[in-house]
Amino acid sequence: MGTPIGVLQTRPLSNYLQQQLTNRYTLFKLWQVPPDSRREFLDKHSDLIKAVVGNGVTGADAELIDSLPHLEIVASHSSGLDKIDLDKCREKGIRVTYTPDALTDEVADMAILLTLATARRICEADRYVRNGEWKNADFKLTTKLSGKSVGIIGLGRIGSAISKRAEAFGCSIGYHSRSRKTNSRYKYYPSMIDLAKDSEILIVACALTHETRHIVNRDVINALGSKGIIVNIGRGSHIDEVELISALVEGRLGGAGLDVLEHEPEVPDLLRGLDNVVLSPHVAASTVETRKAMADLVVENLEAHFTNKPLLTPVI
Repeated sequence: MGTPIGVLQTRPLSNYLQQQLTNRYTLFKLWQVPPDSRREFLDKHSDLIKAVVGNGVTGADAELIDSLPHLEIVASHSSGLDKIDLDKCREKGIRVTYTPDALTDEVADMAILLTLATARRICEADRYVRNGEWKNADFKLTTKLSGKSVGIIGLGRIGSAISKRAEAFGCSIGYHSRSRKTNSRYKYYPSMIDLAKDSEILIVACALTHETRHIVNRDVINALGSKGIIVNIGRGSHIDEVELISALVEGRLGGAGLDVLEHEPEVPDLLRGLDNVVLSPHVAASTVETRKAMADLVVENLEAHFTNKPLLTPVI
């Protein structure tokens, strides 16, 4: 038998993934180690650890990478890469994989779900019924999704899947991305402000980078207007949360459906108290089916790497 391969898992993921990793490798669970003991823990096991498994919340930053001299691969249980120091990985020749296609449909479904729930005030209506208020008066009028103009920020896999679903509701589609998609029939907006002006619903579906941090700012929110709805299934930092809350409180924005927050799991009190906001705890990809597919892809990428076969979903 050769030297065992150590895999460092940075945070709890599915029990299924954990079992699959345990069956194949020596699994180290970083989240179970007290923060003040982690440096000693990593020093002790660094000779064995050749892989890191994380996700869109906790990945592999420069400090962690530098503490693992034998690290060969970072396999992300996520389509997002903003929690991995990709420059450091390139510098050190460390491979990186992710799970893009496994979660496209569920995240796109969640975008439409949040849009509908926000427009039709579903959570507020649920409370209205449960609190016995229905017997006293009819619920307020809401607004429909069908026929609305939808602006999508990021027309990649998920953005494209969202657009197809929105079209089924008779919505017109516009989009903003780094460049025009030559194979798309949707209207391209090089300006975020212009996209927001022409949209009634704005859906964030791009990757989080330095350029897209706070891509939805005060000017974009004001351009969307007092009847507009913002939906975010990307990353919390895509939206300037302070400006979002201000606009919602002041009535400069009609509503928001948020699966992600800027400082999650912290939820600002003002945001929590607003009836025109639907909040979800970063669970767009959290279905049984998707989590199994994501876990299988993580394991398959690790197996491919350690048997010198081509990676299935390489980033680096």
